[in-house]
Amino acid sequence: MGHAKRLDATAGMSSNTAQHRAPARKRGRKQIGLAFIAPFGLLFVLVYIVPVVYAGYLSLFQQKLIGGNTFTGLANYTKLFQDAQFWDGVGRVFWFTLVQVPVMLVLAVVLALALDSGRLHGAKFVRVSVFLPYAVPAVVSTLMWGFMLGVKYGLFGSLNNALGTDLNPFAPSTTLLSVGMMVTWAFTGFNMLIFHAVLKAVPRELYEAAALDGASEFQVVRRIKLPALRSSLVIAVIFSIIGTFQIFNEPQILPSMVANSGITTHYTPNLYAYNLAFTGSQQGYAAALALVMAAITIAVAYAVQIRGLRNAFDH
Repeated sequence: MGHAKRLDATAGMSSNTAQHRAPARKRGRKQIGLAFIAPFGLLFVLVYIVPVVYAGYLSLFQQKLIGGNTFTGLANYTKLFQDAQFWDGVGRVFWFTLVQVPVMLVLAVVLALALDSGRLHGAKFVRVSVFLPYAVPAVVSTLMWGFMLGVKYGLFGSLNNALGTDLNPFAPSTTLLSVGMMVTWAFTGFNMLIFHAVLKAVPRELYEAAALDGASEFQVVRRIKLPALRSSLVIAVIFSIIGTFQIFNEPQILPSMVANSGITTHYTPNLYAYNLAFTGSQQGYAAALALVMAAITIAVAYAVQIRGLRNAFDH
């Protein structure tokens, strides 16, 4: 009996020890996880949260000739919603996005399908050459296109002199199209590689089964490849919308290279905010503009994400 009691006591102590160790293990794992994410969390707070909070603080002030930097509450936001120049830039960026993003993504999908087909000669060269523009810095890309399309000392200028024509890609009516061509040239290759990687992950057995069933190449693309691209296409659309809403480099650099381009100080919201802050000394108004534009971008991207992912999962 005594021996049995000792065994029961030992078993009870072991059970209690195991119960105490389990929470300790969980706490240890939690601490390790927090240690891993702490550097990212710190950087996220420093480079994202703190600037947003500071911009919100600045947006509540106005720089006045008499009184200096004065607290004005929501006056900057009230003024912004009545600012025709701001809404002109928003409308321009909206139409630019509505045209440029579909064109760029359709080209990227077509190129990815061509590479995945295995029938494209020089596929490696095509893949590298199409992706290469993405590696070119935006400023260098803008300068290159400005020199090439400019009529003063560029390719079109030489063509006009030789042919007696008057073509001008940077005329006020066509400047936005030229900027769209520049952006499409720069980012098509990046999206192409994303789509190509997704297509490479599709099991080859599906293609073999489709071929045995007598499916044509077009049917394989329509029934297998395009559905496989749906989720990645939604992500590409979201990032493309965010990128085009932030367009800045091209309208900032081009006016110094080409004359009479129609690019004003409020051509895009980002350019308008930059000129307000660094030329007009209206940091508070520029901060309010940046925050409102960020909210518009987030709302549009979120709406596209919800609708796109719902359609992707439904199929």
